[in-house]
Parts: sequence; structure tokens; C-alpha cells
Amino acid sequence: MKNSKKGFTLIELLIVIALLGALAVGLLAALDPFEQLKKGDDTGVRNTVSETQGAIIRYYAIKNFMPWSGVSSIGPVDMLTGFSTLNMQSVIDSGELKSDFSTLAGAGQLAKINVIGTDQSVTVCFKPTSKSFRSDPNTKYDISGIEGCTDTPSDPAFSCYWCVR
Repeated sequence: MKNSKKGFTLIELLIVIALLGALAVGLLAALDPFEQLKKGDDTGVRNTVSETQGAIIRYYAIKNFMPWSGVSSIGPVDMLTGFSTLNMQSVIDSGELKSDFSTLAGAGQLAKINVIGTDQSVTVCFKPTSKSFRSDPNTKYDISGIEGCTDTPSDPAFSCYWCVR
């Protein structure tokens, strides 16, 4: 009978560990966790933008005037310092937004939103940070909600906005 030891040699184990390490590095590079975090952030802000725009439109349908009634045109308004303090409560009182909308959405998301409105229309926008939202066909507006931004999504000075009209 032969006396043979069963198992792997040190070289075989090192090769397997090196291959697994290379696969792990390749997977991390492909997934780009920071980009995924930015994409998740942008998705949350986009949902807040859509909900805000829908609530203002529903408010207009019920009241037949915008929450900022009497103002013929407003520029970009920070949700926290402009729209929320002046008009958010009237939209909440009408039942179109939950009473804790500001808390649920979060101050960080609301600060990224621009509300541009006239007596009969509203455009709500945000500036995306993720590559996928920068490349989205709806990211074509300037800060005042006017279509025509032509910045390249890969440019660090990218200044186009994603808007709902």
C-alpha cells in the first residue's frame, strides 16, 4: 500500500486565491458602488420631484389657481427657503401632500429641487449627479426649466437639469 497524502499544494491554493482576488476587483470595478449610491439618490429626488409637481397640478385642478396665486412668474425657488415656507402648507392643507411630506422627503432632497411656475403652469427640476440620470433624455433643461441644455454628461461642469412639466 502507498502512503499518499490528499490535499492541495501551497501553489494551487495561491493560484486559486489570486484568481478569486482578480474576480473580486473586476466585479467592484463593474458595479462602481459610489455610482450606485448616486443613482439611488437621484431616484429618490426624481420621485420627490414627480410627487411635488403632481401635487401642485392637483392643487390647481381643485382651486383653479396655483399655490403662489397672484405671482405672475417666479424664478427657481429652493423648496426649503422659498416654496415650502410660502406655499407648501396650502398644498398640504388641500390634502395633495401628506402633512409630513417635508420630513419623509428629507431636507437634503428638497434642497435639490427647483420649482418654476406661472399662473397656469409648473415645472419642477433637479440637477442629477449619477451618470445614468445625466444621460437620461429628460435631462435637457437649464436651471430655469427651459429646454435646450447641451452639456456633455461626462463634463465635470455639467449643468443640465431633469425636469417634469
